[in-house]
Amino acid sequence: MSQATLARRAGVSVSLLSKIEIGDRALSQGVAAALGRAMSVTLDEVLGRAQPTPNSEEHLKELRSSIRRFDLPGEASADFALLTRELDELTTLRSNAKLSEVLRKTPGLLANATNHAHAVGTPPAWAIVADIYSAVYWLAARHRWMDLAELAVVKQRLAAERATPLVATVAARDEAGVFLNSGDFEGGLAVVDRAIVEAESTTSGLERTFGVGQLHLRGLTLAGRLGDRAEAERHAAAAWRRAGELPEDVRLHGIHFGPENTAHHLVATSVDLDQHRKALEVADQLNRHPPTLPATRTGPLHLNEARAKLALGDRDGALESLTRAWGSAPQLAKVHPHSQELLRVLISLHRRSNPRLTKLAKSAGVTV
Repeated sequence: MSQATLARRAGVSVSLLSKIEIGDRALSQGVAAALGRAMSVTLDEVLGRAQPTPNSEEHLKELRSSIRRFDLPGEASADFALLTRELDELTTLRSNAKLSEVLRKTPGLLANATNHAHAVGTPPAWAIVADIYSAVYWLAARHRWMDLAELAVVKQRLAAERATPLVATVAARDEAGVFLNSGDFEGGLAVVDRAIVEAESTTSGLERTFGVGQLHLRGLTLAGRLGDRAEAERHAAAAWRRAGELPEDVRLHGIHFGPENTAHHLVATSVDLDQHRKALEVADQLNRHPPTLPATRTGPLHLNEARAKLALGDRDGALESLTRAWGSAPQLAKVHPHSQELLRVLISLHRRSNPRLTKLAKSAGVTV
């Protein structure tokens, strides 16, 4: 396929495609998805799967074994109180973007929680199982292990059906995330819209505010990747209305929602829509106050700052923000496609030795 043919089928200019190929422009995930469709491959194939380390390979095998045995429970060996404490520990590891530690802890906890849920059959027990699968989805999506992510959300939905309406709402959010990470943004938006209707009718009070709000944030991200500004503005406005019902961000079932997280999502979507100055204005407001959200949000915030600065020609500022992302969430930055792409372009544009860039590239395994 010629460059011109690929550009035409993907709906991008030959000039943009050429700049991406030689490393003068960063490849956004929206453009990557368009290129993937033109070449009949998935987004994770375009971006590349993160390779598991030798240590993580064994944990992955254990995790897949636990998932396979969803309907083949063993003897329950843990009580609800112990499982709750261990889930809290897993959620903290996830919030701190400790990917390797999440992978290490998940297989055994998932097996114990599944056995317990089958033994007692209560909604709170199944909610724990669904929350663990949400962590599995998050872990798999970060590494672009999409086969595992898709399997996780199927099991998450099955567990959520035996739990509570809010747990089902979180499962729908993660299901839409699989569409997002696979590059099917229209499909993800359809999942979000369906889930919002269901959440509006099955939840109330704080749970409705939280559930519907975090679904609108997922819709905002999907619309931004699709390049649909009107749809993005619709979801942003709805998310802000829900966030306005909360004095501060809250965390339920491992997910955050509130004013600060809504602003974080607005930064990311503004970059996706090429509204780079708007993104930096919102990011600057967030940076004026001590963050209340964990590394899973502050790390991507700095990556999106770097993307906006790079697009505006501020290479030094982009490198500074990228360095902050690595400082905030190094394990996440190492596998995140935005981080990899920023490094690739900065290396290409500098074309000279830069100690900070060289250090980051070495940590990421990128050749300078």
